[in-house]
Amino acid sequence: MKKKCVVIGAGVAGLATAIRLSQQNYAVTVFEANAYPGGKLSAFTMGEYRFDAGPSLFTMPHFVDELFSLCGEDPTAHFNYSKKEEACRYFWEDGTALIAHSKTDAFATEVETKLGVPKKTLLAYLAKAKKKYDLTEKLFLQQSLHRWSTYFSLDTLKALWHIQSMEIGKSLDQVNREQLQEPHLVQLFNRFATYNGSSPYQTPGIMSLIQHLESHYGTFLPQGGMEQISQSLYRLAQRQGVQFHFDQKVDEILVANKKAVGVRVGTTEHAADCVVSNMDVFPTYKHLLPTQKMPKNVAREERSSSAVIFYWGIKKTFPQLDLHNIFFSDDYSAEFRAIFETKELYDDPTVYVNITSKNEKKDAPEGGENWFVMINAPADHGQDWDALTDKLREKVLAKLSRQLGVELSAYIEEETVMRPPEIQAKTKSHLGALYGSSSNNKMAAFLRHPNFSKKIGGLFFCGGSVHPGGGIPLCLLSAKIVSEQIGA
Repeated sequence: MKKKCVVIGAGVAGLATAIRLSQQNYAVTVFEANAYPGGKLSAFTMGEYRFDAGPSLFTMPHFVDELFSLCGEDPTAHFNYSKKEEACRYFWEDGTALIAHSKTDAFATEVETKLGVPKKTLLAYLAKAKKKYDLTEKLFLQQSLHRWSTYFSLDTLKALWHIQSMEIGKSLDQVNREQLQEPHLVQLFNRFATYNGSSPYQTPGIMSLIQHLESHYGTFLPQGGMEQISQSLYRLAQRQGVQFHFDQKVDEILVANKKAVGVRVGTTEHAADCVVSNMDVFPTYKHLLPTQKMPKNVAREERSSSAVIFYWGIKKTFPQLDLHNIFFSDDYSAEFRAIFETKELYDDPTVYVNITSKNEKKDAPEGGENWFVMINAPADHGQDWDALTDKLREKVLAKLSRQLGVELSAYIEEETVMRPPEIQAKTKSHLGALYGSSSNNKMAAFLRHPNFSKKIGGLFFCGGSVHPGGGIPLCLLSAKIVSEQIGA
């Protein structure tokens, strides 16, 4: 008889975990509180416009392909994507504009031409980022940091030998200023701290390895939008026999003799040999484990940044924009102080605009574009989000109108907004934090909650709030780590 495993949550990590465990001959049941799979990776329509609701950046697609191959299927028969020639377009208030080409040499040429930074300077910086990634990939990203066996390996010894080159004692901003110097380029690479919801002025210099992921692997767009990542994995899981129950909120993880033995949904108990929570680790302990003490680290961790997202159906096209676009603030350090220290929205925020209709023409009517407009924000600490959002909307429209040379508000024909409270309600992310805890600490990688419970046998955790961190690639890696621990 097959062993049973219950997965709580059908986010991308929960889906990947279910698929991997089904390949290990487990009978897997997934309970999802929402009516759909995907968690943050979902989509919706307004009028003739389609929008991806959550994550908009897709890199390292081989982690998705790997799941199909694991099940003996051809990934291209079920999930396809195209690589972007441009990673992002960047705009500054002083009129500087820069295209981050996917090809490293072309990007280096652009930087040299537009910013006067020698190609060799950028290439040396990216080489150091690659070295950090190569030294830490197997140790930090593909294994549990909370098992002693991880530290007794050649990979660990190699990483420790090169510990100085990790630049853990410096902030990402310090590293970027020392190695790049030119202010626009420093700000551009400081932005990568937001990929895990952190501040470049606090997160350690080792985080420059994130740049390597984008520059080396490139950025991609799934056919049909970002939701196709989760939808294709959901269908794959179904084909592997995984059972899904939507609109079924788990109320409790059942524990007996210090072991997870199942879950309770309403008044019904479902027995299991192991339980995997894809829910944010904070509400997992607070709401699903009422008889268990929450670990101190989980209770006191600083939350990552959240976001205010405007979804605008724009009845105009903008040839100067592409899929990913960034409009920078003039004072980046003040912006991050507002987010993490005073818990406010900054008066001159950096604005990210994602437009999938640049590639997926059906995402908007002819002559229009679907704009996903995201502003980094603090987590929800009881702020007056209605008043803050109204003020923010005015400032964002003024900023974009000024830089694009149009009165943008005149072209908005569809609109909705999502703030930290809605993010928390929809995704159960504590305080609406997009990435669980922040990485504003040089020991952040070690402080993230492990992928297993140290006190409750058979209880495991996957997703962005636990090791190795947030973002689609790391969530998929968390699923791999969990499945290997369960199968050990």
